[in-house]
Amino acid sequence: MIEALEKKMEALDSPGLLFEWGVKCLLCAAFFELILYRLVSRLGMHLSKLAAKYEAVRIGFQTLSSLGFLLLNLTAILVFLILGIVLVQKFRTRIWAGNWDKFVMPLTALLLVCTIGFLFFPPAMLGTVVYNILAFGLLIFLVVEYWGDHRLFSQRLLVGSFFLGISGWIYYQTISTVYGLMNILDAPPLVHEANRLGEALMVLASIVVFWAYGSTSIFTKNKQQRKWGLTLLLSGGIVFLGLLFMDFFLSWWDPQMALEVRKAGEGVGWVFQMGMGYTFYLPFAFYVAGFTCWAYTVIKLVLIGRLAGYGLGLMFMAGYALQLSHLTLMVVLGLMLLNIDKRGSLGRLKKKVTDGIIYQPIRPVYGQSQ
Repeated sequence: MIEALEKKMEALDSPGLLFEWGVKCLLCAAFFELILYRLVSRLGMHLSKLAAKYEAVRIGFQTLSSLGFLLLNLTAILVFLILGIVLVQKFRTRIWAGNWDKFVMPLTALLLVCTIGFLFFPPAMLGTVVYNILAFGLLIFLVVEYWGDHRLFSQRLLVGSFFLGISGWIYYQTISTVYGLMNILDAPPLVHEANRLGEALMVLASIVVFWAYGSTSIFTKNKQQRKWGLTLLLSGGIVFLGLLFMDFFLSWWDPQMALEVRKAGEGVGWVFQMGMGYTFYLPFAFYVAGFTCWAYTVIKLVLIGRLAGYGLGLMFMAGYALQLSHLTLMVVLGLMLLNIDKRGSLGRLKKKVTDGIIYQPIRPVYGQSQ
């Protein structure tokens, strides 16, 4: 009788197949939407002369852009679905509950209502400002909850850098909109500085992801792990230094080739700026390092069923410039999944017997930080 009751309660507390497969489909849809709609379609704009010359190129880009637009709508629907499931489960069970849910749940519900309302009544400048302020307030409570549950310095640095980076974009967008609403022609204070600092912090966060969640320790008695850690550190360092000084080496070897590489880099930077908000004003090596660290960590965590992998994937695939409402919701959902991650894997959440962390923190490459 007791065992049957425990199984019934466990089934009630479990996220269910809808949540599990919804998160998986959302991650895949968001990834392909990023590639096809926000990047490939912008590349088609950059290659407009080539598309006008060759009909096959034009049809190809048009097809990929249309498919990307369908994925954009699918991503938006799935984000609404998963956020709705999370809110319902937070209300029903203690396993999903957080210490700041009395603020997180109303703000999330209000943000969803505003998003739906703006579909029928497109927001003016004032609506954009209100939406950004709501999103910023919600992100504050999610970050505070994460810091309260996670004690590792590397994990706090990750979320703190990400939050400050996104805050730079929110400040830039909100203050610029307020100035436009008030018909002030002067440039808002520190908007460009905040925007650039925010981008740098986002790149820093993408690198710290590896330290916080995906690192392999070189201070271990396991020879295989130590060998893998040293190989990863040395190979990554060589590639990073090579990319960092690539322009210098090319200029020394062939100035004309260096000029062509710079022009190609400007084209790539334009595509990513239009699609994700990154201006690539930092050395290219830092962006490659951030992408590599983020991709390795997300793949590793997703393969073992960690909700943190899905959360980190959604947070960074949203990009730096949250130009669409579903991108803001992806960041919100990603932080929620990071907060839920300590309670179990994707397929099954553990019973909340104690407040201890289910997953032991991963020891960073350069030792444990508390």
